[in-house]
Amino acid sequence: MTEPRMTWRDAVDYSATHGLLAKRLYVVFSAPTNGLGPVLENLEPHLQHQAKLEKDGIMFAAGPLASADEQNWEGSGMFIYRAGSRDEARAFADSDPMHISGARTYTIKTWLLNEGTFSVQLFFSGGAPTIS
Repeated sequence: MTEPRMTWRDAVDYSATHGLLAKRLYVVFSAPTNGLGPVLENLEPHLQHQAKLEKDGIMFAAGPLASADEQNWEGSGMFIYRAGSRDEARAFADSDPMHISGARTYTIKTWLLNEGTFSVQLFFSGGAPTIS
């Protein structure tokens, strides 16, 4: 018996026709090419770049990835872009100072956001409550 297969187009269509969000996003996995040193040297311009993408509405989420034992940060990170295509997502990743400098290399995966929740709290006065 052969393993069943599903094209990506079929997966997108299934999501869209079965009450799922079917929001296409692009996940960038960014990994050091030569240890943590070059990553740290490019951290400030990288964070400025990320903040600009966030302000421009491109950055959905981003952050560092822990080592497998959760004891260290070895310089890798993950970013999720709102982009019209994989090529556009690649252009955003190519413009990251980490990638321009060669401190990191990256791979992109297309992700279909289907399930989850999102909540917002707005405090008009007194600031956010203290969490204990």
